[in-house]
Amino acid sequence: MKLEGIEFKAMPSGAHTLVKDFVYFKFNAYYGLACYETMAVDNVEERGARMKSVGILAASYTLLYRHMHFLEKQVKMQLNNPGNYEQLQLFWEDKKLTLESTDSVTNLKQLMRNSSPLVRPARELLSEFRITHPAGCFSQFLQFFGERIFTLWKFMLLRKRLLFFSPPPIGVVCYRVYCCCCLGSHRLPQFLGTEPKPHFFVNINDIDTLEAEACYIACTTEKIFETKPQLYDVYVDNQNLKTDVPVLKDLLKINSADRDKFVKMTDLRTSQLYAHSNDALSEEQLFVTYFTELNNRLFQTLFDISFTQDKQLSNEHMKSMGLDPQGDRTFLMELVEMHGIDVVLMVDNPCCPK
Repeated sequence: MKLEGIEFKAMPSGAHTLVKDFVYFKFNAYYGLACYETMAVDNVEERGARMKSVGILAASYTLLYRHMHFLEKQVKMQLNNPGNYEQLQLFWEDKKLTLESTDSVTNLKQLMRNSSPLVRPARELLSEFRITHPAGCFSQFLQFFGERIFTLWKFMLLRKRLLFFSPPPIGVVCYRVYCCCCLGSHRLPQFLGTEPKPHFFVNINDIDTLEAEACYIACTTEKIFETKPQLYDVYVDNQNLKTDVPVLKDLLKINSADRDKFVKMTDLRTSQLYAHSNDALSEEQLFVTYFTELNNRLFQTLFDISFTQDKQLSNEHMKSMGLDPQGDRTFLMELVEMHGIDVVLMVDNPCCPK
């Protein structure tokens, strides 16, 4: 496997300003996780600072979290004993799999499932793609974006190209990418496999790759991406969302249905925090379950109406899907057009009394 350029993934731009961090990324057909740390040294050759990063590549990011602790330990080992690769070599001998070609990635995924089963959550609705995250990751995501979480939700369902920007540290932003992926969770077989795939951290070396993507979710520490709107549909600078796509600008507005959904979700989360039952959902289960059920209800309603004789979608239908009859009209028109769902929006005009 050619690894040219992977050092720019394992040590993101701006990492030298931090003591330690971690980063998830995509490298060709693989996903990677790297842990980075720096240490002050009295050494002219190293200019007073020793910086090391140790990473791992796999066919799927679902298994990477298992190795976070090992990578953190190995970074410290390299800082204190540079060039001592004994434990890394032992790890490689224990875990390596031979790939005859890049076409065998699918076989590798199956082999990894057979030899090292995925850790599956107990709840059926919990998303299969799972990476390790700090306690409170989802609550931090909710608090960080507030009601804008439902703006991100709409962009996810429309399969847009989302790029998160933030100065270092980038690890927490990788978690935002993951949380954003969960917004599109559903149990609809006709749409399985159509969800945007996370690229996690990207840099200027990924420009050609991003140009070829119809939809993706990624994050970066490089501000230059903001000047290249052809690479993304939505640019998220910390808590600020912006787009140069005319039809999407209307979706940036928070409406009453968004506020209602956020209040209900916050109330649901609060009730779970004080639940003492064994059936109480974890934070991640609650988050994924909420959006899975929301998405299932939305699409099922649309499908049911598409099989009626008049195919008319009313204000009440909109409200039952958790949408604002006026504020979400553009979103719904884009959604049904993208999926080819045959419905007619018969939304009442509040300016014209009946």
